Amino acid sequence: MLRLWRWYQNCLATHPVKTQVISSGLIWGVGDIAAQTVTQSTSRKNYFDFSEVGANGFAPDFVYCSCLMEWDENRELKINWKRVATTSLFGLGFVGPVGHFWYEGLDRFIRLRLQLRPNSFRFVGTKVAVDGIIFGPLDLLVFFTYMGFSTGKSATQVKEDVKRDFLPALILEGGIWPVVQVANFRFIPVRYQLLYVNFFCLLDSCFLSWIEQQEDAPWKQWFRSFLPLKEGKQAGR
Repeated sequence: MLRLWRWYQNCLATHPVKTQVISSGLIWGVGDIAAQTVTQSTSRKNYFDFSEVGANGFAPDFVYCSCLMEWDENRELKINWKRVATTSLFGLGFVGPVGHFWYEGLDRFIRLRLQLRPNSFRFVGTKVAVDGIIFGPLDLLVFFTYMGFSTGKSATQVKEDVKRDFLPALILEGGIWPVVQVANFRFIPVRYQLLYVNFFCLLDSCFLSWIEQQEDAPWKQWFRSFLPLKEGKQAGR
């Protein structure tokens, strides 16, 4: 591992953008494999829980449940490699290049233009705030839009999916990513900040896949109630 880390450091020093792009693609691909594993495991569990209700709606049908349990346990995990490739391309085409220049540019802007002392409270706090206001929402918007079009959905379908998933994901992630980024901007050198974020994206990929899997769950409808009333009036015409 130490030799691999030194090799990565040498690649980063020699070809920074190319290294960030390739590593982002690989990490996002691995993250999608993990996300698919979590999603399929959750789906199997939910299916089994539902099957425990018998035909009368109250008492469990033990014969029926035992058959489903055996089928469920023997069900193989199937990875959608096309989706893995699609997600990897998101890491290659967006996260890698955009993330590289974003973290480098953000650091220069705050140090040189705002003239804040590195690692100070104001320095870290400003970075976290700007990152959360600009890059965080942009990353989510591009991710949901790109994944929608990559699955063959129409522009109207993608728009509806973004309206359904964007706000819940933004609010829920808003309680996690600021903490992650405080540690990132305070302790991690700028050249490694994207790598640090990408490893947390392994978990974030699982979360976003879970968000998408929930489709029109009631709790998502609650989040959508915060959208402008204009939308509701138009729907009621």
